[in-house]
Amino acid sequence: MDKKHEILKKFFGYDSFRQGQESLIDGILSGRDVFGIMPTGSGKSLCFQIPALIMDGITLVISPLISLMKDQVATLNQAGIHAAYLNSSLTAAQYFKALNFAKQGRYPIIYVAPERLETDGFLDFALNAKIAMVAVDEAHCVSQWGQDFRPSYLKIVEFIKRLPKRPIVSAFTATATKEVREDIIDILMLQEPVVTTTGYDRPNLYLGVQAPKDKYGALKNFVSTHQGQCGIVYCLTRKLVEEVSDRLREDGVSVTRYHAGLSDGERRQNQDDFIYDRCQVMVATNAFGMGIDKSNVRFVIHYNMPKSIEAFYQEIGRCSRDQEPGECILFYSGQDVVTNQRFIDNNQDNQELDSLTRQIVQERDRERLRKMTFYCFTNECLRDYILRYFGEYGSNYCGNCQNCNTQFEETDVTEIAKGLVGCVSSSRQRYGVNVIIDTVHGANTTKIRQYRMDENPFYGTLREVPVFRLRQVMNHMMLKNYLSVTNDEYAIVKLTGLSGQITEGSQIVMMKMAKEQERTGRENSGKKAKKGSKAGVQLSQEGEKLFEKLRVLRADIARGEGVPPYIVFSDKTLVSMCIIKPQSKVQMLSVSGIGEFKFEKYGERFLACVKEAVGEEESPEELSFEEDRLFFMDDDREEIDIEPVKAMVRPAKTEFFMTEELMEQIHYSERTSLSDFVGQINDLRDDFSMKRLTIKSVEDWLTQKGCFDIKVLNGRPRKQINEKGRAFGIEAEKKISMSGNEYEVFFYGKDAQTKIVKWLWDNRKGK
Repeated sequence: MDKKHEILKKFFGYDSFRQGQESLIDGILSGRDVFGIMPTGSGKSLCFQIPALIMDGITLVISPLISLMKDQVATLNQAGIHAAYLNSSLTAAQYFKALNFAKQGRYPIIYVAPERLETDGFLDFALNAKIAMVAVDEAHCVSQWGQDFRPSYLKIVEFIKRLPKRPIVSAFTATATKEVREDIIDILMLQEPVVTTTGYDRPNLYLGVQAPKDKYGALKNFVSTHQGQCGIVYCLTRKLVEEVSDRLREDGVSVTRYHAGLSDGERRQNQDDFIYDRCQVMVATNAFGMGIDKSNVRFVIHYNMPKSIEAFYQEIGRCSRDQEPGECILFYSGQDVVTNQRFIDNNQDNQELDSLTRQIVQERDRERLRKMTFYCFTNECLRDYILRYFGEYGSNYCGNCQNCNTQFEETDVTEIAKGLVGCVSSSRQRYGVNVIIDTVHGANTTKIRQYRMDENPFYGTLREVPVFRLRQVMNHMMLKNYLSVTNDEYAIVKLTGLSGQITEGSQIVMMKMAKEQERTGRENSGKKAKKGSKAGVQLSQEGEKLFEKLRVLRADIARGEGVPPYIVFSDKTLVSMCIIKPQSKVQMLSVSGIGEFKFEKYGERFLACVKEAVGEEESPEELSFEEDRLFFMDDDREEIDIEPVKAMVRPAKTEFFMTEELMEQIHYSERTSLSDFVGQINDLRDDFSMKRLTIKSVEDWLTQKGCFDIKVLNGRPRKQINEKGRAFGIEAEKKISMSGNEYEVFFYGKDAQTKIVKWLWDNRKGK
């Protein structure tokens, strides 16, 4: 087995590469620049992580969001690969400690925010380190024509030029049109890159569009038929996020919320509640999601239409990243277009652009919005519509979208088209879509009378056609370029070169229309979750019981290690265990997603759980580890299994103890949570030789000191702060739980933080 396959199996638990991965990895290992365009969930990260473990030197991964870095670094560390991130979330002490470890060569992979590239401390490190590769993640951010242009990404090229030796440059994105792809290659100055495009298709996702009169009712109905599944509900505004999350909570749904108007602490807590499976549904604006690699999100509902196909596809990319079936439903209303148009007109981003360029970008945003609107009205295959937008062409039938699963018939709408074109022409192309539709339908509104459109020769000529049908035909005509609209703030309907063919009678306009009176989509949005269905697999009753036991074990492990459950094992891996029912190390290593590191870390517990469930007694011989040890980072050892992978056998760790070096680096804030304070201490400790400080040990000590009273509320014990606790420096803030119960959240002032550290020091000295 060659090195890349050995690393793939040993650290990531997979037997073979997915489409496109191997060609990009081979390109990097041969010394060439590469550019990968691969859909979300297709394994882009492995394309630069595996070469990073083989090449001699450090790989810098430039990433746009803190949450994305944290998630990928946590995943790597769980896989036995030592990695770090450098961004604004670190305290000064943490940042310089990580930078010092980086100088020592402890990290083969370092994630860094683009804003850090020009700072003196980072440049001092980079100019004196051996940088083997610079990997640019979310590379579409480099293009001002991309949907998430980040001016800071333009610093990447200048940074590379300053390095003593040009490293390999790799770029990766999931969403980029042909124009953006060309822009990326040009701006990053990729040198004869290996370009691999695996396509944008994610066939495991069901796509649907609805226009419900009662959006909340439709959402509630959907969530009620998907109980026990994790999902995201995207709303356009903060106000809607609050409204929808409150109503779901009142209806008994396990829900939390996320938007930019919340405090940093609440956003972090709510995000963690969702990631750690404490809440099943996240209601959020588009501020949530980038870098969230939670693999068991089974549905994404857009409560409102997003601003572009790129944004839409990026957001549904959070659904079923483990390749299992998922559902992506968009609720459309005409007001969504108005709201998005207002966002475009008032957008204050990219102030570094000159006024002319900003105007061009704004016009392109309006064009994107129009293409997004067409998606909501097309009767063609929804998946094919998206793929065509990104330059791919299929059969116009996928079998896994609402349109492909709805019966359509070809309908001649030529007479309706003639009326619409005639009205646009006779009104001298001065009005928008609504005025044209109201005119031909014969509406008696103030605006129609004000514009004197009730005197137009086409006024009321299509009064027998329902308004929704007129709007469908209008959108179809714009989609087929029989009519167009301007990019102005007020979109005006204009004639095109094809319009005359309709009025002359030389063009018949055919349109696919649902046989129902109005397209409503499948009942209950279609795929109701089946009992016993996990990760797209129908388990037996015994398998269902085993899955729940494995899930509980996974949650316990995740809680103890302070990581999301999916980072321990994905749902797909647990289901695979339920099917294989492994009884030995060899059998466990055949489970998808389990490499030697994770087997050595968790193997005994999961094997024991499986054996107990199938009624067999544990066998010490079967559960013992074999001699071929898992390798972890330890630069002092000479023996190495995969040169030059920086991963060796980890020595046994001592229990946590406070050191003078640790005490000197601790940052005391005015007010913090115990989890954040303990987390800071754990980040600063020597994690090669020392176990983590647990929150429970500190809480137990505080309880023994009498800082809390324990009271039973609703049958459950709850801590309450008392006078002694307040004197210690602990504050309580009252919150309301999802079930309507009041509880307290505790915060620790500087005095309390200092006393905790003193206790840890005294305890270390045996006092």
